[in-house]
Amino acid sequence: MLTIELSTGVISVSSEQPTDFNALFEMAERNNPKRSFLFVSKVLGKHIPVTPSAMKASHRALATKIPADLPPPILFIGMAETAVGLAAGVHREYTRAGKQACLVTSTRHPVDGELFCEFKENHSHATDHLIYLPEEPQLREMFLQARSLVLVDDEATTGNTFCNLYQSLSAAGLSNLSQIVTVTLTNWSDGALAKRLDIPVNEVCLISGSWSWQPKEDAQIPVMPSVNVTARGLAPMATQQNWGRLGCKQHTLTLARDYAPYIGKKVLVLGTGEFMWQPFLLGEQLEAAGAEVYLSSTTRSPISIGMAIKCGIAFSDNYGLGIANYMYNIVPDEYQHILLCCETPDAFLDPELLSYLSSGKAALEVIVHD
Repeated sequence: MLTIELSTGVISVSSEQPTDFNALFEMAERNNPKRSFLFVSKVLGKHIPVTPSAMKASHRALATKIPADLPPPILFIGMAETAVGLAAGVHREYTRAGKQACLVTSTRHPVDGELFCEFKENHSHATDHLIYLPEEPQLREMFLQARSLVLVDDEATTGNTFCNLYQSLSAAGLSNLSQIVTVTLTNWSDGALAKRLDIPVNEVCLISGSWSWQPKEDAQIPVMPSVNVTARGLAPMATQQNWGRLGCKQHTLTLARDYAPYIGKKVLVLGTGEFMWQPFLLGEQLEAAGAEVYLSSTTRSPISIGMAIKCGIAFSDNYGLGIANYMYNIVPDEYQHILLCCETPDAFLDPELLSYLSSGKAALEVIVHD
């Protein structure tokens, strides 16, 4: 059992599996009165920098646990913002052997497409999610006729978000589903989703168990910044939505670079918000070319400094929404190159973020996805 005392209470997690908790995650504290604890993954590449090879290993480990006999069509849905890259990685590994599956990621950024449904992530700092229909006719048909639904998130605690999504999909007309698979790095929900739904649920994860929370009666209630915004910002977004929001079947790197300058160098590839998968593909190629690569991403998740979060900065988002964004556990002096990747024009990047990333010895480059 792992027991961690936070300012607002005590979180305990236990597992019957002989697993080193510390190899997969550390705990942190959210600035969120609805849920103040956070499992911070060490293999996700979001809040803690991690190598592409370590991320890929977790993608592969999860994909191999997904049942091989799922009835087609198969629909993968990844949860924004944290699990966008994880979902794409698991989808890629699952489809490597020739299996066909459509990937869609939820989003908090409206795009030019046909909205299928919305759902809530009740405990989150940003509760509202949008699901769009794929653009490509074949993928749209796979989506609408799906019999197997694979839901991907970084962790499951209660199963409520998965349940909310399934109910929204069903209400919007997804009527052929006969099986659900949940895919998470860690699952503490103790089978809660299967108990609430009327179709079979298969849970896939790297570690599972249960949790308990004991609040402190005299704890100060955290103040959460206002980041629950699901709207178009002032910044135009990339026209290529080839990694999830509008459907995806194959994964192609479209952030191509000349790899020669980075060979033998320590490089940080930094995604922004939901734009995580293309930066991963770039980092993967740089690593294969001989660079020492680490991946991370900015986020709208407000987390307290301490425990898993060694340092962090706040700045304005690059979508022109006027909300706070954050970056954690990044020390620019630890890298020789920093590649900041975004799907909005670089003019919308906060100078405070750029100044911080340029404050060390690393050479900062901004890469904009068209």
